[in-house]
Amino acid sequence: MGVEVKVEGLTKSFGRQVIWSDVSLTLPAGEISVLLGPSGTGKSVFLKNLIGLLKPDRGSITIQGNDLTKLSERKLYEVRKLFGVLFQDGALFGSMNLYDNIAFPLREHTRKSESEVKRIVDDKMEMVGLAGTERKLPGEISGGMRKRAGLARALVLDPEIVLVDEPDSGLDPVRTAYINQLFVDLNQQIGATFLIVTHDVNTARTVPDNIGLLYRRHLAMFGPREMLLSSEEPVVRQFLNAQRQGPIGMSEEKDVGELEAERQAGYEMPPLPPIALQLLPTDGQVRAGQRPPGAWCQANGVTPPPGSFQDPPGVAGSAGNARHAQSSGWTKPAGRADDDTLALPRVEG
Repeated sequence: MGVEVKVEGLTKSFGRQVIWSDVSLTLPAGEISVLLGPSGTGKSVFLKNLIGLLKPDRGSITIQGNDLTKLSERKLYEVRKLFGVLFQDGALFGSMNLYDNIAFPLREHTRKSESEVKRIVDDKMEMVGLAGTERKLPGEISGGMRKRAGLARALVLDPEIVLVDEPDSGLDPVRTAYINQLFVDLNQQIGATFLIVTHDVNTARTVPDNIGLLYRRHLAMFGPREMLLSSEEPVVRQFLNAQRQGPIGMSEEKDVGELEAERQAGYEMPPLPPIALQLLPTDGQVRAGQRPPGAWCQANGVTPPPGSFQDPPGVAGSAGNARHAQSSGWTKPAGRADDDTLALPRVEG
């Protein structure tokens, strides 16, 4: 099972350049979290701090009672075994075939026999849909297959925390959809805590249990996915709608003059897109971290964007979401208009 990761007051800079400061969040054990943010906001730097490849200026990272920022190299080496990491390009050794790439951590960090290594590698390759490709070299396969091979390697030591850096980088939307489903299925199978860094808005809208947004050298927000997906913060609306107009500029945030020019031009940001139903495991079962659709909005008195929690046209209703809503006894908020495009899902009986 996954473990909780608690980050408090984390600050990182390179020389005089502050990357982000006073970042605090908790990754709930066994749940999938996503970290969003414009390019250059230090999302990958945050992952490197989590596993101790970089040392923060101040703050703490607590896992199983250990503050990683204060551990000796020997102890940090042991705690790192809790992690599996999928890098942007898979980070495979080009001269090794897929089998040897995936077996590498087992041979490096354990004393398992080659028969045990083979059993584990075969199992992980089947888990990510790569059975039968053991002898192929990284240069002989597609980008999506390299990602999956990197994921299999990240899983061979049975990690309790899986960090994923830009899984959609270099992939088309169809392959991105496949790998998103794979993350959800793996989370269901192994129960690990996942943190996915991404720019892909569709991934953020459907995959995670929790979402965070890095912006202007700090963590703008972090919490249940409905909190961010229903937020009226300008930076959130701009990011989710992929618009030029708003506080995010080409390099960093826009200056006051640019924002004033947009205001005088009468530009109004489009409304937030509807909150999609959460992606379910392939077997249709309820996710470990799943909450009833609209539960956070209801509990916090927030009206979700119109059309939220509805299946897309031509898609059958989500039985898993319905079962989860019914088992929780969740009902429509009192006093709401009975409009299917606005109302949260209802539970009859």
